[in-house]
Amino acid sequence: MVQVSEAQVLDALKSVIDPERGRDIVGLGMLSGLVVRDGHVAFSIEVDPKRGAQAEPVRHAAEKAVEAIPGVLSVTAVLTAHRAAPAGQAAPQQGHGHGHAHGAGEQKAMVPGVKAIVAVASGKGGVGKSTTAVNLALGLAANGQRVGLLDADIYGPSMPRMLGIAGRPGSPDGRRLEPMENYGIKVMSMGFLVAEDTPMIWRGPMVMSALQQMLRDVNWGELDVLVVDMPPGTGDAQLTMAQSVPLAGAVIVSTPQDIALLDARKGLNMFRRVDVPVLGIVENMSYFCCPNCGHRTDIFSHGGAKREAEQLGMEFLGEIPLHLSIRETSDQGQPIVVSQPDSEHAKAYRRIAARVWEKISGATGPSRAAPRIVVQ
Repeated sequence: MVQVSEAQVLDALKSVIDPERGRDIVGLGMLSGLVVRDGHVAFSIEVDPKRGAQAEPVRHAAEKAVEAIPGVLSVTAVLTAHRAAPAGQAAPQQGHGHGHAHGAGEQKAMVPGVKAIVAVASGKGGVGKSTTAVNLALGLAANGQRVGLLDADIYGPSMPRMLGIAGRPGSPDGRRLEPMENYGIKVMSMGFLVAEDTPMIWRGPMVMSALQQMLRDVNWGELDVLVVDMPPGTGDAQLTMAQSVPLAGAVIVSTPQDIALLDARKGLNMFRRVDVPVLGIVENMSYFCCPNCGHRTDIFSHGGAKREAEQLGMEFLGEIPLHLSIRETSDQGQPIVVSQPDSEHAKAYRRIAARVWEKISGATGPSRAAPRIVVQ
């Protein structure tokens, strides 16, 4: 395979002229965070916040210039709004090395039209994170917000099935995808782009590139909230999401038993380390009530997530039972919030959604800084 060097990428980007300033983006110092790995290239282009999405042609030209380099497999270019350093502090240095990280307040990555992004995460799989994410998104929409849902679980996308959406997204201009829609929310998932039974045998850089493109090359329109169903764990995808956009916060999903709570704690600590606010913890599969006799059984214990939240100083957002109707409606592509809106389970999701919106609605203004990524 042809190896691509940072020097080649920089030379290619010197051909990209910023029309507003009449010079190339490298010479103007607009380039930052350049990463070249196994043929995959990613970088940021810093622009004045007032220009916003008007600088999109520059980003597109930069991607095209790098794509033309032999050996390049993928390119992800991101527009970021450069923020002036506070009085008395030196301006940040530009860097092109691997692992370059911006401090809090230096820049804010933009997803045009999206006011707030909320990650739904878990420390391990099998705790009902995706079911929680889809019903949280639908709960926000039912409460009156304009909502999008990004299925960031590249290896196990489930939103097409859970939302009963089939087909492929269109692209009228050949550059940006139109999100799929159902139940009043906009949705994007790798599951729309590959067959359901196709295994995703991808390395980390490919996953990161796909996430960037599903964030920025999708016409989300005007959204109050973009809910992101994160893959389980604390790997590249989670760090990429935290580094790429200023998340308004994260919701941690766990079941009540000790081993799940241990993994949930890892997820919570990861978000803390990258300065992403944790909005709270949801206890899923909290208890089981027999549909025939009504007897309650705490299959996975009960109340563990609430105790964990108290110990960690986090808010406990609510508990969702292990119930047949929640599973069946998700499998049928008719999540319980829309198919059984008057059920107690749907009301529980809507209460959680209302609290999440209450917590983030004051943090969606332009002053919110991107999280600080600490590379150790």
